[in-house]
Amino acid sequence: MKRYKTLFGALVTASLAFAGASTAQAQEKFLFALNWFPVGDHAAYWVALEKGYYKERGLDVTLENSKGSGDSIAKVDTGRADAGLADSAVVIAAVSRGAKIKTVGMIFDKTPLNVFSRQDTPIRKPKDLEGRTIAAPPGDSQRQVWPAFAKLHGVDVNKVTWVNIEPTAKIAAVSEKRVDAVADYLTGLPNYDKAMGGPGTAVTMPWADFGFDMYSMSIMASEKTMKDRSKALRSFLEASYMGWRDVMADPAAAVEIFKKRVPEIDTVYVAANMKLGLTLMNSETYRANGIGYMDPKKMCGSVDLVNTYMGLNKTVACNDVYSNEFLTKVAVPANFK
Repeated sequence: MKRYKTLFGALVTASLAFAGASTAQAQEKFLFALNWFPVGDHAAYWVALEKGYYKERGLDVTLENSKGSGDSIAKVDTGRADAGLADSAVVIAAVSRGAKIKTVGMIFDKTPLNVFSRQDTPIRKPKDLEGRTIAAPPGDSQRQVWPAFAKLHGVDVNKVTWVNIEPTAKIAAVSEKRVDAVADYLTGLPNYDKAMGGPGTAVTMPWADFGFDMYSMSIMASEKTMKDRSKALRSFLEASYMGWRDVMADPAAAVEIFKKRVPEIDTVYVAANMKLGLTLMNSETYRANGIGYMDPKKMCGSVDLVNTYMGLNKTVACNDVYSNEFLTKVAVPANFK
């Protein structure tokens, strides 16, 4: 009898080991291209990793840095990444050039597009940019959307000089007076204030204040991912928005997880940066439809804006650039104010 028990135990152990190996083998690799180096805007994905939301859905997710929306779009469109973060206006423009991608989920329900400048040479309205130098990487979302914003406000683009810089050089470029301004998300304000002398020292020019509140930071995916890996994409989005749900519910805990996963981050900055991002997500649209849902009217308005002002070679149809079909409703937490 003892021999049979021993044999049975061995079989059970072997079966469990096989099941564990099968589970490990079942993890489907999924590469997600961030639009930048790790900042507060990205905390949710590290939270989802830490809490096992991706793994529970059979995904082995890798997060990869990029140098702006143009870079992340190129990775997704060429199959080097399965999905990525990009400004929706840049996605629309890319589709007009033949990119096989769509926006499949939103991050900020209000645009964070903005220009930072110094107190000695403040840029407070679009026309103030004429005769100035403004810096951003070539693939930066605002640089690509700039023609639309300039036309909307009658800014002479020939009087504005763009300077190429690396993403990490933005803050130093303006604070050390190498350029007059930089294009960067409003969520970066804490870092600019710090570099320029303290709270309230950086001058902001939010594009939303000048009639440009179009959809901005989004999650996009390739047609191949949407067609051939729809289940994986749906699972990725659900897990990611669960990460955002947890960030909304407990920002301090999210920062701790972020620091654990990415030790080099400045937690003081990330916390402030993340707080600003969350204000752009505190909307009735998300409360009614779930985090990441795209309102068709606003999305089509965003497409119209790009079609009208960005000088596209081909007019883009609204339905060709976005889809809500891969979203699973993830509710905004009750304590999110």
